[in-house]
Amino acid sequence: MAEITDPENTIIMALKDGRVVIELMPKIAPEHTERMKVLAREGAYDNVVFHRVIDGFMAQTGDVENGNADAGIDLRRAGTGGSSYPDLKAEFSKIPHDRGTIGAARSQNPHSANSQFFINFSDNHFLNGQYTVYGRVIEGMEHVDAITRGEPPESPDRMLSVKVAADA
Repeated sequence: MAEITDPENTIIMALKDGRVVIELMPKIAPEHTERMKVLAREGAYDNVVFHRVIDGFMAQTGDVENGNADAGIDLRRAGTGGSSYPDLKAEFSKIPHDRGTIGAARSQNPHSANSQFFINFSDNHFLNGQYTVYGRVIEGMEHVDAITRGEPPESPDRMLSVKVAADA
């Protein structure tokens, strides 16, 4: 079990196979960190599917507008939405896209990240400097590795719950 040293900047995500603990990086990407905490506290990420999961690359989720499994989602639309909040400006850093890091998903516009994010299955350094890194998995990467693959998966896995550790 990972030691949680900063509960206010730690996310606890429940997946079907177990708990994933994510350490956020508020000094590196304060706006992205804050957005994830706001959405987690609202329960917006609960039951949202992993709509794009590419073996050896990453698992993408966080479409709170079109990806909630409880809302009878249309998987063709999952991944096309965000949240009711405005898009975020990129917060690029020297932090590499290593296995287990959390990156902000976005469109072609570097300042279009909103609620969607991805977890890197492997070192994806070709993404460095192009996508904001704002967290890393410190426990439960084996559960991330078990997420069903597909674009979209035929029967997608989902985040059962996403909480800020300080609130759990």
